[in-house]
Amino acid sequence: MKRTRLLSRLWEFQNKYGYIPNNAISEIAQKLRVSKIEIEGVISFYHFFHRKPTGKYIIYLNNSIISEFNGFADIKAAFEKETGCTFNSYDNNPLFSLFETSCIGLSDQEPAALINFYPFTHLTPEKVKSIIEKLRNYEAIESIANNPTCKIQYTPTEEKTIFFRNYTIGNSLKKIKPNNQNKLLANIEKAKLEGRGGAFFSTAAKWNACKASKNTKKYIICNADEGEPGTFKDKALLNNYPGLVIEGMIIAAFITGSKNGFIYLRAEYKYLLKKLENTINEFTEKGFLGKNILGIDAFNFKIKIELGAGAYVCGAETALIESLEGFRGEPRIRKYFPTENGYLGHSTVVNNVETFAMASRIIELGPNFINTIGTKQSKGTKIISIAGDVAKPGIYEIEWGTSIQQLLHLSQATAPHYIQISGPSGECINNSEFHRKICEEDLICGGSIMVFNKFRSIIQILENFTKFFKIESCGACTPCRAGNQILHEKILKIKRGICTSKDLEEIKQWGKIMQYSSRCGLGQYAANTLMMAVDKFNDYFNLKVETCTDNCNVEFDMQNAVYDYDLIINTQANNLQ
Repeated sequence: MKRTRLLSRLWEFQNKYGYIPNNAISEIAQKLRVSKIEIEGVISFYHFFHRKPTGKYIIYLNNSIISEFNGFADIKAAFEKETGCTFNSYDNNPLFSLFETSCIGLSDQEPAALINFYPFTHLTPEKVKSIIEKLRNYEAIESIANNPTCKIQYTPTEEKTIFFRNYTIGNSLKKIKPNNQNKLLANIEKAKLEGRGGAFFSTAAKWNACKASKNTKKYIICNADEGEPGTFKDKALLNNYPGLVIEGMIIAAFITGSKNGFIYLRAEYKYLLKKLENTINEFTEKGFLGKNILGIDAFNFKIKIELGAGAYVCGAETALIESLEGFRGEPRIRKYFPTENGYLGHSTVVNNVETFAMASRIIELGPNFINTIGTKQSKGTKIISIAGDVAKPGIYEIEWGTSIQQLLHLSQATAPHYIQISGPSGECINNSEFHRKICEEDLICGGSIMVFNKFRSIIQILENFTKFFKIESCGACTPCRAGNQILHEKILKIKRGICTSKDLEEIKQWGKIMQYSSRCGLGQYAANTLMMAVDKFNDYFNLKVETCTDNCNVEFDMQNAVYDYDLIINTQANNLQ
């Protein structure tokens, strides 16, 4: 057994038994010739692997902030009432186990849950009761699960729509000709394609680095681990246009000389697995995958899907690679780029779903067409997922340069006040910034916008975010491990009304420590929103400090704190004399 099969093997045991038993760990450790402790370490890293027996139906209820504002507490109580179980515990119930989990990519359909990784959306206490009754009666779970459609709420005019225009399998691949790798790469560069996962690094530069590598083995990895809360735009592409993504991977493979590819699919999107497998099979049957693709000698490429197991940090490319190799998904110290030393030490391209889809359209439509759309620095269109206090949550394909105000109008936002861009690790803006535009020149956006109206508690939003990062930190570096814990405690102090102005200053101090000294992007960006919120909603936070009682703002007095202790000790000492 190869180490790279570890996650797949763990999933086999998890699916068979509902948990990973001791004998499974012994078997795997023996085959890999590693200690059982090492296997335990991998298992404990991922949220969806269990070491204790679970019920037949494992229920994961999303606890993201969108869910909180849409009845999470009532749904949680309903599940506990109907099942007789308690969340986040092992009740020895043969039928049900209940767990909370972070965003499952259904923010436009909250409250939502996964039951054995089948999606259930728009939950109400009544719907929960009905679901549990049907499961108790052993109705097939796939027959009662929801089919969560990705509602595409907006596209530009027909001539400016790029992603969601008509798709015909193989259209972009027709542009591949023997020995025209340089021409294809030049088209990607001319269209100024940058990574759409949030880093916005030049795609052409990344692919060229892999192409130029003298490494004998090269890999293409599609990062489909879309874990940023509030984000579901990659899911829309995988669900509606999986072929577009795969064509982008094939083009990347042809340009770089890669023979093998992976789609690293987050476990929360497991219900898309069969569709993706069928698409890969269709491409293989048509000669677009396999050997001598398109009749070109030695153009060989195959794609394998690997399932993640629930770890937000695996969205970082080096953490994802570690996970694919069968280890804990901890980010590597940035000594080499993956194009230099990636999967199994070989040159590797890692791009996200939207990037590969855009690459496919660039090759199909041509860079000259793409460059007629967007702004000077941001060409083409961008897919945005919008959720929260809007009448029309869903997917929006927008031209780069669209303003926040336009998006709020399109989505029919109600009394917008606090806007979260690119998830909790992104940027928050207030209503004085609604004129800002989504583009590289102004407000960069990885793919999600969460809208909160003036009646929502900013502290509740930030409490949810800081708790999320506290849980998702891999703990490998102190700034992130300690910093996220401290920031969460600061928010709880504000919530309880016992904060001081010093607490607000310490939030900024810890945020800067995390930004400059954390090992990976999680720690470097985790404090961004909180720091921005303190500045952009300054009056709100100052009011929180001012409403504290006088005792809250008194510096800690050591002498006063130990007064009673000293009094007792001195009294006892005097009595002994």
